[in-house]
Amino acid sequence: MKALVTGSLGFVGGYLRAELETNGYEVIGGDLKEAAQTLYCDLLREDIVYDVIKKVRPDVIFHLASQADVSLSWKIPAKTMEMNAVAAVNLLEAVRLYAPNAKIVMVGTSDQYGKLGNDGRSVSENMLTSPSSPYAVSKQAQENISQLYASTYGMSICMTRSFNHGGARQREGFIIADFSAGIARIEKKKQDHLCVGNLESRRDYTHVRDVVRAYRFIAERGKSGEIYNVGSGRTYSGQEILDMLCAMATCEIKVVQDEKRMRPNDSPVICCDHTKLTEDTQWKPQESIRDILQDTLNYYREMM
Repeated sequence: MKALVTGSLGFVGGYLRAELETNGYEVIGGDLKEAAQTLYCDLLREDIVYDVIKKVRPDVIFHLASQADVSLSWKIPAKTMEMNAVAAVNLLEAVRLYAPNAKIVMVGTSDQYGKLGNDGRSVSENMLTSPSSPYAVSKQAQENISQLYASTYGMSICMTRSFNHGGARQREGFIIADFSAGIARIEKKKQDHLCVGNLESRRDYTHVRDVVRAYRFIAERGKSGEIYNVGSGRTYSGQEILDMLCAMATCEIKVVQDEKRMRPNDSPVICCDHTKLTEDTQWKPQESIRDILQDTLNYYREMM
């Protein structure tokens, strides 16, 4: 089985490549730079995308590549739409023309649901989406065009709305990575305190290894045209995350509340209902929140 992974050199892409290769796939990456088993693939260039699909002739495609920074999407909204929506159209057209029997997994985001208030206690795929950032709008557009190609051309396409995930190699800019990096710096005496924002909101966290296993299961067992939530179904507050990480630290951690990091309009809770994913593919999360935290903290300790 030959798999093409766009964005294979990114955080999730590295884990997905390992998951697929362990399970007998031949994996070729499609990225903006060439590397081992990785082809140059600028998804905004139709001709290049077509050439890659014709060359690889994949059996399955995992589309991870995107502009995924929510804050940046407000600064470059047009580019974000181009990188996430137009790139998806180019990929779908190439597959339609040159690998029409390929199974495609289009990775989206739980941000598509928008601000949920107390409705976030259990988020199923049946909930109406209301994207509230250019990034979320662009991923909703990606999902809509994928559904159109599946229904119009009979292509085998599944879509995800993936919730928060973490693990070693996740860049800073996410709560677990930020806390872990800060604690590692304090342990190395590179800073003397950890700045934090809102610690009350509860979020669903899944280990990236569980997430990529879900993507493989969706490719192998998912139903074409369906949308699948990918998340653990368990939530933790920022305070609980902080307390667990501080307990893993090798020294006392001084914590300072930073008003600039506060987000008063945050939904109080966002929890994934992964019932459909489990029923259709038998996927269940296997790794705990402590696995995510320990892996991330150890990674930043090694990086300091």
